[in-house]
Amino acid sequence: MTRKTILIADDSAAMRAMLISIVEPLGDFRIVEACSGFEALRLLPREQVDLILTDINMPDINGLELISYLRNNPNYTHIPVFIISTEGSAKDIEKGKLLGANEYLIKPFDPAHLQKLIESYLNKVN
Repeated sequence: MTRKTILIADDSAAMRAMLISIVEPLGDFRIVEACSGFEALRLLPREQVDLILTDINMPDINGLELISYLRNNPNYTHIPVFIISTEGSAKDIEKGKLLGANEYLIKPFDPAHLQKLIESYLNKVN
């Protein structure tokens, strides 16, 4: 079985490090980091990504624009995307889900909940 790859797109190095520390105990995942939506888009053609964790508020291309691109590109429509953001209004969550986010977590979030979500999505992926 090949290692699954998780792309973490967040402009905060501290948040990326925290997400990595949440993912690492789950098993042997490859983690690819992007500090902006633009960088995430640059990495996608070169990486076989199985799951994306993205913030909304990032420079260049924000998380919502990233999701919109992914959902409109046949190469990436199958990749589960989780938004992890401080933007927690019902309107923000609805917009994220309408654009195609599979999950929406509001910061601060429960790391154990994120771990369960990652496991449930990646165990479904072949």
